[in-house]
Amino acid sequence: MPLHSRNVLCARSLAAMILLAGCGSSAAPTRYGFVALLGNDTVSIESVTRTGNRLTSDEVDRFPRVRRRHTEIRLASDGSIRHLEMDIRTPSEPPQERLRHVVADVSKKAIRIVKTDSTGVVRINQDPGGMLAMPQLEQMYSLTDLYFAAAFASAPSTPVGGTIRLRQYYIDREFDRFSLHRGVVRILGNGRASLSHDWLSGTATATFDSAHRMLTYSGAGTTYKVEVRRLTDSLPDVEAIGARFAAEEAAKGGPTQLSVRDTARGVIGHDTISVDYGRPLMRGRVLLGNIVRYGDVWRTGANAATQFTATAPMTLAGMQLAPGTYTLWTVPTKSEVDLIVNTQYGQWGTEYNPKYDLGRRPLVVGTMSAPVEEFTMSIVPGDARHGTMVLEWGSFRWTAPIVVQ
Repeated sequence: MPLHSRNVLCARSLAAMILLAGCGSSAAPTRYGFVALLGNDTVSIESVTRTGNRLTSDEVDRFPRVRRRHTEIRLASDGSIRHLEMDIRTPSEPPQERLRHVVADVSKKAIRIVKTDSTGVVRINQDPGGMLAMPQLEQMYSLTDLYFAAAFASAPSTPVGGTIRLRQYYIDREFDRFSLHRGVVRILGNGRASLSHDWLSGTATATFDSAHRMLTYSGAGTTYKVEVRRLTDSLPDVEAIGARFAAEEAAKGGPTQLSVRDTARGVIGHDTISVDYGRPLMRGRVLLGNIVRYGDVWRTGANAATQFTATAPMTLAGMQLAPGTYTLWTVPTKSEVDLIVNTQYGQWGTEYNPKYDLGRRPLVVGTMSAPVEEFTMSIVPGDARHGTMVLEWGSFRWTAPIVVQ
């Protein structure tokens, strides 16, 4: 066996032995946590105590609705979750739905989930087909940590570049009718691995210590742009933070989307033009080349695809448009930005299909004298036939001429 392959095998075997050794009932408790940031905003925070094969977690997230979770987990000898119980408090939901108790019993033969609140009981039975099955909850990164650890333990000799496939089930109410999805962990080497799955658009990456404890998780390559790190000192007072998040949510009149939906309208001559789009915040982040990646098709906003509607024939950036609704996409590089007009509309912003492209033209690229925190699109009339579509965020300002015919 080549030296590199032996090293990979030994490292995986050691990690598996460490994981199994930690399952004894006499193991000393360890405490750690996770914090997830969206730019400079905290979107989830968690405190965990693990004793052998048992974990207790207290967590709060706002993604965007504030939820506070108390979870108790029992692990199987292979590091997978055998039994999970979670109490979820959601202050902004109707009274009968604010408290929910979830119980999951899992093996490679069957997944049985019972979700109970005062509206009734939801029972979910699923067959993982003999595969490793783990819960997926984007906001709770102790579960992601266990997800990776169980995958590594299930296939300790997977080489760099190799993949480990598993099934995943869901906890929250929004997923009550979802079937099992598939996840793929890819070994990247140097203490790194990636995760992709059916629900996640894009690929996340994570780093690990020698015992395969997750140290960081990055959603930069996904639509969930969170950056997560492990906490080992000064663990948070989750109850106090949760109370503050809930109070802030109540003061706003309820949950608000992380990227609100808005409509920009303008009238040029007798033509009414509107743009329906999501408005992400800068949140202290580097935008171009990071949040908006060079060479990638960007949805030009957030969440659902950005829609452009015109009531008369016109040109946009030189492309001829008949009256109707289109979607707008952009592709930035270090030196220029292309605008794509697509005839499909009503889809989510990750569902760009180039076969429906009407055309592609460059935008005029400029910069802002002061950074714009919230992505902003506007239709600026000029005269009876001419106007400009303007896109501003952070330090960039992109424009496209409009000519009504």
